[in-house]
Amino acid sequence: MNRNLFFVAAALFLWGFGEGMFFNFVPIYLDVQFLLSKYEIGLILGAFGFSMAITHIPAGRLADRIGRRPLLIGAWLLGLVSTWLMGFAQALPLFLVGLFAYGLTAFVSSPLASYVTAARGKWPVSTVLSLTTATFGMGMALGPVTGGWIGDHYGMRMSFYVAAVVFVFSNIFMSLIEHQPLDHHDPDSPPPTLLSNSRFIALMGVLAFAIFSMYIAQPLTPNFLEGVRGLSLSQTGLIFTAGALGNSIMAMVFSRMNPRRGFLAAQAVVMLFALFIWKGTSLPIFALGYFLLGGFRAGRPMVMAQARELVHESQMGITYGVMETVSAVVSIITPPIAGVLFEISPFIVYPISIGLIAVSIIFSSIYMPRKESHA
Repeated sequence: MNRNLFFVAAALFLWGFGEGMFFNFVPIYLDVQFLLSKYEIGLILGAFGFSMAITHIPAGRLADRIGRRPLLIGAWLLGLVSTWLMGFAQALPLFLVGLFAYGLTAFVSSPLASYVTAARGKWPVSTVLSLTTATFGMGMALGPVTGGWIGDHYGMRMSFYVAAVVFVFSNIFMSLIEHQPLDHHDPDSPPPTLLSNSRFIALMGVLAFAIFSMYIAQPLTPNFLEGVRGLSLSQTGLIFTAGALGNSIMAMVFSRMNPRRGFLAAQAVVMLFALFIWKGTSLPIFALGYFLLGGFRAGRPMVMAQARELVHESQMGITYGVMETVSAVVSIITPPIAGVLFEISPFIVYPISIGLIAVSIIFSSIYMPRKESHA
């Protein structure tokens, strides 16, 4: 591992630790602190998804044109400031400003993916992308149980302050990475645009439906565990920790698989998450369900590795930006739907998710590229 990958991994580990302290608890915080309905929470989470969606394509294009390092450092600084703001906020409007500003940090995804792809050396694309998921997940494994304990003893607001302190150290590591040269294509023989790349467009359709199927059961599951199953914040934190551990372990396991088969397997394990949350009645079963939810994050580098095979190097940033935008757009429309379903019945979203994932697996197996990808 070269020095740049080491510093990125260290920054991601600390960021995962800090984000894990508060992020999964935000739906509960909106409920308890601001007394919002589940539908209102779903709308806010959808708006949070919108704040993520608008950033990815511009960030990907900028990464291709001005370099990745400035965008990475900018995202890390914005995340630090917005977390302080959420902790400071006493009223809902100011908290939402901080929350949506934190959502804007999602623009880091495509520059980060293109940075580590360019820095990978002889590593396969899926392996180095899985490294970012794994190190972030290791930090997230520590964050929720810490945040849950802090919430039970000092209030959930304190978790934002502690996370912000952790983010300071994460920013220091990120500031140590080196600049990378820009990639260029031959001006006399430009690559086809993404819109004219039919295989890439088909892959985006697969990605959109898969993300929707796997995500619809997730946004209000924290409220389900706290309100319907009666778990404390500390117990919920343990479950989130199991989920973060699953993110890390599954990212490492899936990184050794062929990307196409890995993405199919990732969807299958997320189906088990929905089943265990739906039918489970004890803390260990819920924790196992969240552990298996690690397939949701582990599947992301599998699709990105396939997309990398379909485009030119000079399009890497915009390619990852388009993929992140597709994911973010799905995250806009899904939480309000989940909120409506929760109001009908807290249980109904889980069998719906299971059925959709089953259809998605079939759809993915037909339309995903079949070429073996080892680049």
